[in-house]
Amino acid sequence: MNTQNAIAELDTKHGILIDGSAHGASRTFEVHDPATGLVIAEVADGTVADAESAVDAAHRAFGDWAASSPRQRSEILRRVYELMLADTDRLVALICAENGKSQADARAEVGYAAEFFRWFSEEAVRTDGVYGISPAGGTRTLVTHKPVGVAALVTPWNFPAAMATRKIAPALAAGCTVVLKPAAETPLTALAIAAILSAAGVPDGVVNVVPTTDAAAVVSAWLADDRVRKVSFTGSTGVGRVLLKQAADRIVNASMELGGNAPFVVTADADVAAAVQGAMVAKYRGGGQACTAANRFYVHAAVVDEFVARFSAEVSALRVGPAADPASQIGPLVSARAAERVAAAIESAVADGAVIAAAAETPDDGWFVAPTVLTGVAPDAAIIADEIFGPVAPVVVWETEDDLLRWVNDTEYGLAAYIYAGRLQDALRLAESFDAGMVGINRGIVSDPSAPFGGMKQSGLGREGARDGLHEFQETQYFSVEF
Repeated sequence: MNTQNAIAELDTKHGILIDGSAHGASRTFEVHDPATGLVIAEVADGTVADAESAVDAAHRAFGDWAASSPRQRSEILRRVYELMLADTDRLVALICAENGKSQADARAEVGYAAEFFRWFSEEAVRTDGVYGISPAGGTRTLVTHKPVGVAALVTPWNFPAAMATRKIAPALAAGCTVVLKPAAETPLTALAIAAILSAAGVPDGVVNVVPTTDAAAVVSAWLADDRVRKVSFTGSTGVGRVLLKQAADRIVNASMELGGNAPFVVTADADVAAAVQGAMVAKYRGGGQACTAANRFYVHAAVVDEFVARFSAEVSALRVGPAADPASQIGPLVSARAAERVAAAIESAVADGAVIAAAAETPDDGWFVAPTVLTGVAPDAAIIADEIFGPVAPVVVWETEDDLLRWVNDTEYGLAAYIYAGRLQDALRLAESFDAGMVGINRGIVSDPSAPFGGMKQSGLGREGARDGLHEFQETQYFSVEF
């Protein structure tokens, strides 16, 4: 679909969606194409007053939506799934335009994002509970679940479709209503998904969207509102800490999917060719701009030369360019600041002794950073300690498992990890020693709507996806019944 037409359909200057109606604002903010730096849209810039109006609408709609039958919610969510798939081309165009990822990556994201509506349409009707006899006898215990209430959802720019649907779908399945603040870099996809939700039959007020450049004020207003009983945030650990402190003031139910520093381990007996293919996905999908992206590579000394040679050949051959070119495999980073930060990390690593083993060619214009492989990296190098969030793969050589496990777990993060090993038993044994909520074993991707997504340590609280994701938007209630 033509990108300009896709954006024009959204009426972005009236992009604040409250109670089923589109609203403008006294000011707008610009959305840029990362491949060119050009402005592609002006979006209504929501205020605290808009945030409060969104809660008003969500609160009014909550009673009826929570009382609707699981089957009714299920069928609406299933229609959202079908409409998203039918609208794939338009969503791909929007993601490419505002995020910059390749057409292939954007198309994969749309399929993944839509799947959350199908999965939770099925989970909505799988209501669970417990009935039992109390140990002392004489009473019966009934355990059930109810929707937590109005939920504030805060999503990042790196997966503008999937991060929204991963929260909206379980919230609606549970019977909650929501207020959503998409990232200011990528609000267009969220507005398109909101329109799809309405077309599928989601009642007015159940989903409200407030794009804004004043994220701190808008989200703080939501957390201070007695009617908001849930916050679900995906973003940096630093911002997550701030939101948790605010949530603590009113004991708001909080889910946090925060930063990562994923290790990618290759053992001495691993299938090196398979490990390289897994590394290409784990590192370079979305240009490395994912919290689950492989951030540091630990390759056994027995296979490091072969791995680096194969990996470097693949990386050097990557086609880097704007998403407008269907042949592009890697797009730009999301902003000039992001590109400058990652380029500086490469320069700093080289100054500290790392060697650039491979780097792909990049266009001269736009916010591009060359996909890069670094060797000669020390286990305690700064580029190992920090989340890169870009297309850079630092390789560390390991020989003993004691060293490996110490290096792998020497981080405040614990979101994802990857391991390639010849024997499954060895892979599982090592994986069980990783402080990570998700481990890809002989595969370079861990995300799946049917699996619990989330991390340990300072990578967050709670889980998204699977039945766990539904429970994040429910309160457990039990009845003690005289018998």
